[in-house]
Amino acid sequence: MRRFAILAVAALVLVAGWFFVSPLFIDRTVDEDFDFTLDDGALDMQAVMAMPEDKRIAMKQEIMDAAAGAPDVPADESMPGATPTVVAQGEFVDADLVHKGSGRAILYALPDGGHVVRFEDFRSTNGPALVVYLAKHESPTRAADVTDGGFVKLGKLKGNVGNQNYRIPDDIDITEFNSVVIWCELFDVLFSPAALIRS
Repeated sequence: MRRFAILAVAALVLVAGWFFVSPLFIDRTVDEDFDFTLDDGALDMQAVMAMPEDKRIAMKQEIMDAAAGAPDVPADESMPGATPTVVAQGEFVDADLVHKGSGRAILYALPDGGHVVRFEDFRSTNGPALVVYLAKHESPTRAADVTDGGFVKLGKLKGNVGNQNYRIPDDIDITEFNSVVIWCELFDVLFSPAALIRS
């Protein structure tokens, strides 16, 4: 019985050790595209050209009739553009001698009115339970700067290496947040912050 208990404890220690230590030696690489252009529902030209000629002529006439019957309305200058625009950006830096980070965090306004944070050329020390926060503090250097200043979680860190995107919830006022933070939720440790500089 005692031998079984010792083996069980040893197995538990090994599993816990692997969970906590293995991320320090294993990189998780991500390479997401950045394709947030406005999908305006335009017809695919190849699909149009593949239609029988009589259908193309009928479609053309329907479009012309609809355009002729539409009232003249000035364009809405406040409409979002067809491509994302940079709102702010910053460079990831080391939190300390152990917890390191590099690369860029870029905050984009999307054509649909939403926002996304993109990491480019990103690399961070790996660890257990890493997440991405938007923090209110302008340049956090310690855990209390993040926890006391206020933050919002954008999600689990997809990878400690590579390009990746994090959509910001629509109800978040981005003007209140001034940095992007890589954070260990398990131990409340700051891994790498990026102070955002507005464009």
